[in-house]
Amino acid sequence: MNPTIKKFFLNDWVQLIFLAFLISSCKSFVAEPRYIPSGSMLPGLKIKDRLIIEKISLKKRDPKRGEIVVFNSPYSFDKGYIALRNNIPLPTKRYCFFMGLPPMSFIPGLRDGACDAYIKRVVALPGDMVSVNKKGEVFINNKKINEPYISTKCGFFDPCAEIKSQRVPDKHFLVLGDNRPNSADGRSWPGNFLPKEEIIGRAYFRFWPFGRIGFF
Repeated sequence: MNPTIKKFFLNDWVQLIFLAFLISSCKSFVAEPRYIPSGSMLPGLKIKDRLIIEKISLKKRDPKRGEIVVFNSPYSFDKGYIALRNNIPLPTKRYCFFMGLPPMSFIPGLRDGACDAYIKRVVALPGDMVSVNKKGEVFINNKKINEPYISTKCGFFDPCAEIKSQRVPDKHFLVLGDNRPNSADGRSWPGNFLPKEEIIGRAYFRFWPFGRIGFF
């Protein structure tokens, strides 16, 4: 190999590779990009929206009511869902990472549901007495909360899944999709509630599409 070319690879390229690795590592701890794969958060979040998920602040505090959070799939932590696996072990992080890469990620049904991440809105906090009626309306301590981000409610002939009045456990949260008729959220999980340790981060900034760029 030409000595000049060899020097270029050993110096410039090694430095560039190291810098790229450092930036990607920082992103994994501080923030990461995510896209919206479904309509469960309509109308505020649309399919294929691109977001920045901030991962530091919720390590120091609890999420607030109304915040949008990204979290690990309930199929990876809900005891009721895990029991349905019939003793099949949960996938490892390495497996989930590998299956999230193309072309594997493009093959329907190949990826284990426990590898997915969900995005929903926090509606009830630890200690709240919460219920959700057939219209998808949320009541905290028997008082309906104001949810201006919802535009579609369940109808008389197509009722929403309910949650009978119960207290949110310590270090847990109730999370729901804004599109109440079409969201697989805490109402449909056997355990109902999201443990804080399963939260990846909070929606911080939308960077795509350009027409709707902005902070949350």
